[in-house]
Amino acid sequence: MSQRARLAEERRRTEQRLAALSADYDGVVAASRDTNADDEHDPEGATIAFERSQVGALVGQAREQLDEIAAALTRLEVGSYGVCERCEQPIAAERLEARPTARRCVRCASQP
Repeated sequence: MSQRARLAEERRRTEQRLAALSADYDGVVAASRDTNADDEHDPEGATIAFERSQVGALVGQAREQLDEIAAALTRLEVGSYGVCERCEQPIAAERLEARPTARRCVRCASQP
């Protein structure tokens, strides 16, 4: 599978995950409207607040992943895909297969 195809597939899966998470988030928000608004004293309030926070964080991660995919596609178009942004050496094919949006080689990614 080509890198472009791999990134397109990754984008498709991430968009599906984002749509599902957004629906979950909307469901949690709707459920919170039907409960006591006092999360601190409502035994279910803390659970709803936690779920809303957790799903919200997952939505944020999916959006960040879409941004990373878009950046990888841009690097592919300009010819810098697969080149470490830190040391400018090639990123191993195995790393790109496992993590198609990788910006750094394993050595540079492991350094702060």
